[in-house]
Amino acid sequence: MGTLIAILTFLFVVVVFLGFWIFAGAEGSQEQVRKRMSAVHKAERRGDVGLGLKLVRDEMMSGVPWLHQLMLRWSWSTKLQDFLIQAGLTLKPAKLLMFSGILGIGSYLVAGYFLPHFYMTIPIGIAAMFIPFGVVAFIRSRRLHKFEEHFPEALDLLGRAVRAGHAFTTGLEMISKECPEPLAGEFRTAFEEQNFGLPLRDALLNLTERVPIMDTRFFVTALLIQKETGGNLAEILDGLARVIRDRFRIYREVRVRTAQGRLTAGILIALPIMMLLILGSLNPHYIGVLFTDPWGPTVLIIAGSLQVIGSAILWKIIHFEV
Repeated sequence: MGTLIAILTFLFVVVVFLGFWIFAGAEGSQEQVRKRMSAVHKAERRGDVGLGLKLVRDEMMSGVPWLHQLMLRWSWSTKLQDFLIQAGLTLKPAKLLMFSGILGIGSYLVAGYFLPHFYMTIPIGIAAMFIPFGVVAFIRSRRLHKFEEHFPEALDLLGRAVRAGHAFTTGLEMISKECPEPLAGEFRTAFEEQNFGLPLRDALLNLTERVPIMDTRFFVTALLIQKETGGNLAEILDGLARVIRDRFRIYREVRVRTAQGRLTAGILIALPIMMLLILGSLNPHYIGVLFTDPWGPTVLIIAGSLQVIGSAILWKIIHFEV
């Protein structure tokens, strides 16, 4: 046990050192970007057009070059980067992995000093390792929900702009100025992409990748079909906004009708944990058998696994897709 703790302590120090190196490398990469931008501006002032200087949008996995090249070999790195972009975070995937590793190993070492059994500290370390990903998932879900909630307002604004005789791209710019975040930021990105030369179709498809919800897919699909076949764009936008509002109304009705079920599910999920804490404070010797008996950790692991499975089943029962 002591050898294992020493090895994990060594790994913890290595991860912390690597984290500081990543941050230092990020600062160096930012300095390189500033130097390249300065060179581009100098060339523009001189009028040198034959130098072949390019301003490339480079999405780095890490500020450390070798770590960036290593992560490019893994397909899940791109998915993790898209996951962070959808959450509206500027955090690089390598830093998120570093935070996860430090938190997991640190939690395992801290739990090892307080809990006697090896089988009880491993689940704690694994659970702590997934906390940063859970936080990012929560931020992403809240951001997408906020976008979806204000999306009909953007469609109404775009429809009024089209009726007034403005171009569709001008309507995108108006959304980026008039609507709240994150709606304004995403449409500003789409407007800037097509303004810098990207085809409108590709800019709209990029929007569906940054905001992977059903409403944006309907919006982009309707626009692409209207562009090929023609039709009244203002009426299409009004109909889409009406459908989204009706779906939100039905969703709220479903939440009202399932409120009792969600409350019951919350009580059933929290009841075993609360009873364990209450009995542990009232009669520590009664609960202490689970931690001192050789079969105690096995019983706790089985109970925790069944609790997770039951929670997933209850969540599936009370959760409806509208």
